This record gives sequence, structure tokens and C-alpha cells, in this order.
Amino acid sequence: MAIAISAEKPSSVETGLSPLSSPPPVILTQDELKKIAAYKAVEFVESGMVLGLGTGSTAKHAVDRIGELLRQGKLTNIVGIPTSKKTHEQAVSLGIPLSDLDSYPVVDLAIDGADEVDPFMNLVKGRGGSLLREKMVEGACKKFVVIVDESKLVPHLGGSGLAMPVEVVPYCWKFTAKRLQDLFEDCGCVAKLRTTGEQPFVTDNGNYVIDLYLKKDIGDLKVASDNILRLAGVVEHGMFLDMATTVIVASELGVTIRNK
Repeated sequence: MAIAISAEKPSSVETGLSPLSSPPPVILTQDELKKIAAYKAVEFVESGMVLGLGTGSTAKHAVDRIGELLRQGKLTNIVGIPTSKKTHEQAVSLGIPLSDLDSYPVVDLAIDGADEVDPFMNLVKGRGGSLLREKMVEGACKKFVVIVDESKLVPHLGGSGLAMPVEVVPYCWKFTAKRLQDLFEDCGCVAKLRTTGEQPFVTDNGNYVIDLYLKKDIGDLKVASDNILRLAGVVEHGMFLDMATTVIVASELGVTIRNK
């Protein structure tokens, strides 16, 4: 189900001004669209909830808003479970009480961004490198609200041409990368080690990330998921299948809410 909420202002009454007198339309930046989606998602948060706190530029806005509402006393008794060290630091700076899945194995609500969203609300996540912890927390939640701007909508996962991340152990990563590339050879897959400068990017868990670049649709996502996870050396991949319960999309025309 999709609910469209217009961001356009209602037409003004006749003023006698010529069209040339009208102010130019406001063009929102991508970050402003992300903030709109994030603030809309925080409307789902209620006092007393255990919250999964996402990672990334869009989720950051949501965490900021939760901290603001706590300071204002509009939210109380919130417990946050961060999905990365970076989000942990942000939440601590905002005074959000934190815990973990060992203490709270069931999460009421998680809010996070996504790198891609397909028409069936399947996601690609992890281009920020936090895919394992994100999947652990968001897989334990009753409701998972995804916040994106319209640039993240794709016809199929991998459709943006950008990275499909796979977290792998550092041991013999080249061997694992070659097996991943061979797995999707028919899709024109190229597997690349993610780096920071000249050094491998290291996740919060001490692992590496192999980014898969796909030229074609990989087909059945669950089959692809199983095939990736069967490879020894793979820790987790960035496809989040059948996990999102709500997707909030911000665009120039307004906010669209899609529910499963």
C-alpha cells in the first residue's frame, strides 16, 4: 500500500500579480530529502520502545531527531541498539540510552537507510560497511522502517550499477573474491576489494568488504543469497530480502509511504 503526502503548497488565491512575480520553486537537496524521510520515520517511534538505530547519512538524521525528542521530553524510556560504532558514538553524544541484542533480543522498531530499494521492498545495504550489524539488529525487529530519497529506487537489486557489498574474512580474501565473481559470471560481475586509500577497508567486526558490480539482473534473489552464504569465507551480504515492513521515500513531490 502506498500513501502519498504532497509537499506542494496549496494554490494561492488570485492576487493580480503576473506569473513573472511568482517566487522560483524551491529545489531540495538530496540531504534535505533524506532529512524529510528520516523525520517522517521517527513519527513511528513511541515512548518505551527498544529501537534499532541505523547507520549512514540518512539514518543519522533519524538518530538526531530521536535525541532531540528525548531532550524535549516528548519521548521517554527509549533504549537504542546501534548498528555501528559510528552510530554508537552519535547516540552517546545525544544522550540516548543504549544496550545490545544480548539484553534485548526483540527490537520494537528499527529505522535505517538503504542503498537500493526494488519494487518488492527488497534492499541493498552496506555501502557504508555496517551490513552485518545492521542485518542482525534489523532482523530482530518487529517493524523495520526504511528511509530513502527517490534516487535509491531501482528496477532490480544491483540496478544502480553501484556496489553490492559482501563482508568476508580477511584470510585469503582474493580467493573468496574470485569465487564470488565466478558465481555471477553470467551477470558480468566484477568483484573488487573495498579500500580506504591504499589499505583495505576494515569493518567494525575486523573483516573486509568485497564489492560486487553487476551488469545484469541476478535473477532469483533468494537463490543468489543462498549461493553467496554457502561460500566459506563469506560472513554476510548486503541483500536485505523480505525484511522491510515500511519504506518511506522522499522526493520533490512529497513523501510516499509503502507498507507491506
